[in-house]
Amino acid sequence: MCKYFELIIVKGDIMTRDQIIDKIAKDAKMTKKDAKNALDAVIEAISTALAKDEKVTFTGFGTFSVSQRAARKGKNPKTLAAIDIPAKKVPVFKAGKTLKENVR
Repeated sequence: MCKYFELIIVKGDIMTRDQIIDKIAKDAKMTKKDAKNALDAVIEAISTALAKDEKVTFTGFGTFSVSQRAARKGKNPKTLAAIDIPAKKVPVFKAGKTLKENVR
């Protein structure tokens, strides 16, 4: 099982990783094992690229990239004490034109 993604949200319902693998296998006329390997390879390639601060673009679908969040002040919700939240990198996805149109 791929360690990066367990579920994908689809219109309020949850589409599981296994359901995605089944769909890939059916649509591409391949075995579930091959579909699983293909999905794992895509996820691993995206994750590796993001770890190197590279962008990954699927024309029409969207772009995966890394964004830098600045350090900021926050509050501990239990004690309301002020805390420093350090800067960090976060993954970002920006939907492409075709995906946005399909979602409407």
